[in-house]
Amino acid sequence: MSSKRNRTINMPAPYLRRVWLDPSRIEDRKAYPFCLPFLRDDFELTLDQPITIIVGENGTGKSTLLEGIAVLAGYDEAGGGRGYRSVDHSNAVEAMGGQLSSALRASWLPKITNGWFFRAESFFSVARYLDEAARDAGFMPPDFLSHSHGEGFLRFFEERCQRQGIFIFDEPESALSPARQMEFLKLMRRMEESTICQIVMATHSPMLMAYPGARLLRLTKYGLDPVTVEQTDHYKVMREFCDDPAGFVEAVMAE
Repeated sequence: MSSKRNRTINMPAPYLRRVWLDPSRIEDRKAYPFCLPFLRDDFELTLDQPITIIVGENGTGKSTLLEGIAVLAGYDEAGGGRGYRSVDHSNAVEAMGGQLSSALRASWLPKITNGWFFRAESFFSVARYLDEAARDAGFMPPDFLSHSHGEGFLRFFEERCQRQGIFIFDEPESALSPARQMEFLKLMRRMEESTICQIVMATHSPMLMAYPGARLLRLTKYGLDPVTVEQTDHYKVMREFCDDPAGFVEAVMAE
C-alpha cells in the first residue's frame, strides 16, 4: 500500500514556483558559491511553466544552481532521488548545492519531493545502486548498465520520469546523439502532457532549448533573463557551423 507521502497530488505542475536568495543566511560572501556574480541579494528564479530550461556558458553557475534546487527538493546534490545517498558518487562529483541551498528559500504549491536529479557524471553509480537495491529486495534488476551509454540514459529516463514529481536534468544531452536527443524531446512531451511532471533543466543543446512552450532563461553574471533559442550563443554558433562546416572549422583553427 502506498504511503501518504507517495500519494499522487491532484494538482498540475509546476509545483516549485519560486526560488530566491536570502542574504541573511550567507555567512561569507567571498566563499564559493556565494561569490558567483549572479547571486546578488535580489536573485530570484520564477518557475511559472511546467518546463524551465536554463542556458549559459560554462562557469556561470548553472550546475550549482540546479544542485541547490535539488537539495531543496530533498535530493542528493550529486544526483539521485529522495532517500538515495551514495558515498560512491557523492565523493566523485564536485557539488556545491548543499552550501547554496542553505541560503535559498522556495515557494511550493504544493511541496513535492518525488522525482529525480539527473547528473551525467553520477549516472553509472546511480544505475549500479538501483541494480543492487533491486537484487537485495529479490526483484529483477533494471540492468541499465547492460546498454550503451545513450541507451542506458534513455531507458533510465523512461523508467523514472513517468511519475508525479519534479525532475532536474543537468545537461542530459551529454551522452545523447542528435537522434537520441529527439527521443528525449518526445519523452519531455509525454511528461508535460501527463500534467504531473515539472522539469528544470540546464543544457547546451539548441535542440533541447527549442522545446515549444518552455520557459527559456539565460544565466549570466547579471542574473537570469528570458531569451529565445535564436538569441543564444549556442544557436548562433551552430548556425554558422551548419552554413559552412569546413569554413567554420578553418576559421576557428586560424584564430
